[in-house]
Amino acid sequence: MQITPAGALDTQVVRIGLGERSTERRLLPEEAAIAFEVNGRNYAVMMATPVDLADFALGFMLSEQIIDAAPDILELSVRESEHGWLVGLWLEEDCVRRARQRVRLRTAEGSCGLCGLQSLAQGHRPLPLVDQSLPIADSALFAALASLRDHQPLNASTGGFHAAAFCDRQGHIRVLREDVGRHNALDKLIGALRSEALSPGEGFFLLTSRCSYELVEKTAIAGCPLLVTVSTATSLAVERAKACGLTLVALARSDAMLELSSASAV
Repeated sequence: MQITPAGALDTQVVRIGLGERSTERRLLPEEAAIAFEVNGRNYAVMMATPVDLADFALGFMLSEQIIDAAPDILELSVRESEHGWLVGLWLEEDCVRRARQRVRLRTAEGSCGLCGLQSLAQGHRPLPLVDQSLPIADSALFAALASLRDHQPLNASTGGFHAAAFCDRQGHIRVLREDVGRHNALDKLIGALRSEALSPGEGFFLLTSRCSYELVEKTAIAGCPLLVTVSTATSLAVERAKACGLTLVALARSDAMLELSSASAV
């Protein structure tokens, strides 16, 4: 009997073939509303896979620049409700003030950066310059890409998950998180790295998605010098990567990749 992994739901489906139909069981990616509350007040509602929610909360708060470090979260609770999941965070007072300045007023799907922000100015925030002092060989990128599929159990079960991986300078995948949302997967990874006291500056991020500007911003804020994505990057993603000195590599394939931005572009 197949065990249903957390983050997937067993569902009866109808397979449509040429001239015939049959029923079978399939695993589908789980998606649910995840509501974040900061000191008892609503902050954001994200659509995500309800696993690794503590990592998600920590990474999301870091990416939003609401907190600077894990100890800024005084208390964290996760509970399921009738309509989704509630993640309660109690923060230091200075962090609460930041949250109020960056408050979101409506549901944001997939942790996309501008969704629900009150003004365009809130979305276009300055990014820290990325430290590029540790070189990473091209061979490490291809090594990580070659082993990526072996580290994606939820995607192997359902075919519907994005992955965000942290790889060391030799191309070994150290930590990986999966989610139906590409932004959520990266936030979960960032949270997991902070929880495990692993420095993003000691390696690179590898994502299974296209690269939009929000992923560049999250990577830069986390302090990671290199971002590799399987699909292409948007023009704004390249612009933002060049502005902060982030090396951005896209359209990663087993035989070739495209470098769209490097430290020399600053």
